[in-house]
Amino acid sequence: MTGALPKELAALGHDVRIVCPAYGSVKVHGPRTARPEPLGVDVGHEAHWARTWETTLPGSQVPVYLLEHDGFFARPDVYSGPWGSHGDNDLRFAFLSRGALALCQQLDWIPDVVHGHDWTTGLLPVYLNTTLKDTPLGRIASVFTIHNLEHQGYADRRVLDFARLPFSEFRADSIESTGAVNMMKAGLYHSTKLTTVSPTYAEEVKTAAGGWGLDHVLRFRAGDLVGILNGIDTAVWNPATDKYLPANYTSANLAGKAACKAALQKRLGLAPDPHIAVFGAVARMASQKGLDLLAEALPHIVGRMHVQFAILGSGDPGLEHAFRWIAAQYPGKVGVYIGYDNELSHLIQGGSDCFVMPSRSEPCGLTQMYAMRYGTVPLVRATGGLIDTVEQYVEGTVKGTGFLFADATAPALYNTVGWACATYYDRALEFARLRANGMAKDFSWKASAERYVELYRWAAEQRTGEKIS
Repeated sequence: MTGALPKELAALGHDVRIVCPAYGSVKVHGPRTARPEPLGVDVGHEAHWARTWETTLPGSQVPVYLLEHDGFFARPDVYSGPWGSHGDNDLRFAFLSRGALALCQQLDWIPDVVHGHDWTTGLLPVYLNTTLKDTPLGRIASVFTIHNLEHQGYADRRVLDFARLPFSEFRADSIESTGAVNMMKAGLYHSTKLTTVSPTYAEEVKTAAGGWGLDHVLRFRAGDLVGILNGIDTAVWNPATDKYLPANYTSANLAGKAACKAALQKRLGLAPDPHIAVFGAVARMASQKGLDLLAEALPHIVGRMHVQFAILGSGDPGLEHAFRWIAAQYPGKVGVYIGYDNELSHLIQGGSDCFVMPSRSEPCGLTQMYAMRYGTVPLVRATGGLIDTVEQYVEGTVKGTGFLFADATAPALYNTVGWACATYYDRALEFARLRANGMAKDFSWKASAERYVELYRWAAEQRTGEKIS
């Protein structure tokens, strides 16, 4: 999102800048320069210092500032390592929030709005409402986007001392939750406006089932909560130009898709067959993504249906083992790659006939939008952004873009795969229409960027009481 939305905002004429950590895993493509003066960040008992690297988003002139602090960000793992979550995540991201605001001061650039994402930026609006309220930075409005409410950034009260934030904020109607600092809750309470990454998810997070203990906060802030669907980067995800595909294709000429299917079958050891239905899946192997449902249903699916599965992902060791075992039991029918491979993820989108997402929860989801753009019909559970992006197929008509099922169970997934197979083999013209409908959808960032501009203006006017032109 932070790689694609700023480009669209800049194209609309806005001054947009990005601040993020100089993680050890960051690869900068193109020139970068170090700002001559060090950045002092008012955290801890003595100020911490950072070096700021400046570059631009690829394919744009949008400035990107990378805050280099070896003690916090040099490690290659972003949030956790083999031992689990980093024990200093609270301090690392308090530093990021205060550092971003310190950089604004150093640049002598006071934006109308600062837009934070998830719990790692949760303390930033707290700064604007407390420590920095009576400074020029106090005019800045804040927009806070929930990408995944499940991850909330619980921290010890030490983070308040480190961040130099008032201990009076450690209360239930601010940043405290179950006796700890909750950095997600801090963002929800203190930001001027809130967004989720799809309209349906905005409703789900206000319920006990989808609120992960913060539903009462989101109901309280409901008047400032907006669901704006994420877009996709249509320059990167375009079957007509995708450099990772062995053959390109368009909705007007799908010949290249057959070559992609053949290449996918070869890559994952699937039996070469241009006519068989190939189902793809690219996901983190976790129960949230419903991969346990797929693991449970898959032996029954491939044992009884004329299908192949191409699966890419990693995560839960038990699920990784389960998928390896299934692939070994059904050679030629199930191909699995454990890990992440960007080229293979593109090939699965291009070479599959259907794309499976049995998610228990999906705030937005991007891969179903990639799938439709690539003429790969999505098969998804009806939740979150999947509801907002995939239109249910209606047999005997030309309506729909995919197959949706309601229950998060292996039998429901099994039955829906069977429905998709029957459509693929018995109603080929209708299946072709599903492909065409999906490829005709516009999932670019342009419309979403215009909605964000409207929200930013709304937030800035509320913050300052002044009309924003």
